[in-house]
Amino acid sequence: MEAGTPGAPQAPTTVFASARAREALPLRIYRYRVLGMGLGALAIAMVLLELQAGPLRWALAAITGLAWPHLAYQLAKRSADPFIAEQRNLLVDSAIAAAWVPLMHFNLLPSVLLLALSAADKINTDIPGLFRRTLPISLLALLLGALATGFAFEPESSTAVILACLPMLLIHTGMVSLGRLQLVRKILQKNQELDRLGRIDLVTGLSHRGHWERAAAAVLHDVHQHSQVATLVLIDMDGFKRVNDQYGHLAGDALLRAAGAALRGVLREGDIAGRYGGDEFAVACPATTPAQAMAMAEAYRAAVEDIVLAQAPGHAHSVSIGVAPACANHARIEDWINTADTALYEAKHRGRNRLVLASDHGASTT
Repeated sequence: MEAGTPGAPQAPTTVFASARAREALPLRIYRYRVLGMGLGALAIAMVLLELQAGPLRWALAAITGLAWPHLAYQLAKRSADPFIAEQRNLLVDSAIAAAWVPLMHFNLLPSVLLLALSAADKINTDIPGLFRRTLPISLLALLLGALATGFAFEPESSTAVILACLPMLLIHTGMVSLGRLQLVRKILQKNQELDRLGRIDLVTGLSHRGHWERAAAAVLHDVHQHSQVATLVLIDMDGFKRVNDQYGHLAGDALLRAAGAALRGVLREGDIAGRYGGDEFAVACPATTPAQAMAMAEAYRAAVEDIVLAQAPGHAHSVSIGVAPACANHARIEDWINTADTALYEAKHRGRNRLVLASDHGASTT
């Protein structure tokens, strides 16, 4: 009858790891409690009507369905620790559900629904030990209720009672299931975000080196297995240390962000770009000829020249680029990278701010 909202204060990996999530628990459960208790009271009322119950049980039914959900929320909201207070409310929920079983003379269907949904909700909270803690409280409430009614036993559920139970069975169960589905989606979204953070360099927006090397190695494998063409582009920021030394590391980070954005802007579909080192980028271009890769690299070189940083006013920016087609003698990804690195070194040696093609160091574009 209460919320099926997952969480656990003891486990830092749950959705209640943050103080904000813990404080939000009462409101999240409040919506489910209003629905569950209200629908449960409908079934209880039908049983009381058939039992011709007195005013005391009718008053308890009104408190259960109309007053307790709002009172529980206020108690938790005004508590010094809403998360702990809400757990106490959940224990009270179970006691209320169990007490109504003998108060309804053990009418079968509503009794089973109240106990089953209450137990399921405790399990669904994922709060360690919560369901176990409810057991003695529920048994005590059931015993006291039975003593109050003289253990009256009328288990048969009429058609009217069955119909009154259907909203509790269908609507509340559906809403709790929907809540769980939303939680699962949030967890999947968080996992995807964590996966992305594990693969993407936050400064440049490019892949981390390890992830990039694995992807580039797969490209090289396809070259050897399927006689495809591919080209590797290795990039180094010219004078990056000077920017750091002269303008500070914030300026250096700003330059890396701008350079990463410029590289993402010239990549073609299928190109795999990564941050290879501190100020070095690498792009594996599958199904790409050296001429096509050179055109992309030249577009990037020109884009870097156009970068203007407020953190480094008046500073001219450039890159040196080595380009290497995949060859049969590139048995490993390291071999391919070394070939591109040799071309990159040649570009720096020739005065920087230029491209050099590894297969022909005499061909360069400035």
